[in-house]
Amino acid sequence: MTAPYRLILTAEQIKELERVRETHPKAHFRVKAAALLKVAQGLSIEEVRLHGLLKPVTWETLKGWIIRYQQEGLQGWNVRAGRGRKPAFSPCGQKRRRGTRRAARVAASRSASGRP
Repeated sequence: MTAPYRLILTAEQIKELERVRETHPKAHFRVKAAALLKVAQGLSIEEVRLHGLLKPVTWETLKGWIIRYQQEGLQGWNVRAGRGRKPAFSPCGQKRRRGTRRAARVAASRSASGRP
């Protein structure tokens, strides 16, 4: 059995995480701060990930939060550009196609009625 992960935070980091946990406008920052504070208090990553948060997370997720905080601070928790589901279609392209079909229908109806 491996030893529990020890997260050592400075007094300034603890104050910063407590402030984030209590007042940050983004919920995912509040959750991550609460998790790190619990690990720093001596709870194992396994305990925190399963029972210390509102919803369970994977071990890798929680460990990633810790590593990114240690390396980059709070900026490491920002959602990076390019993440998430990509759009299924481009709204600009959809309008262009719709306009092309409409123009084709109008042109066809005008030629059928003999109008220029």
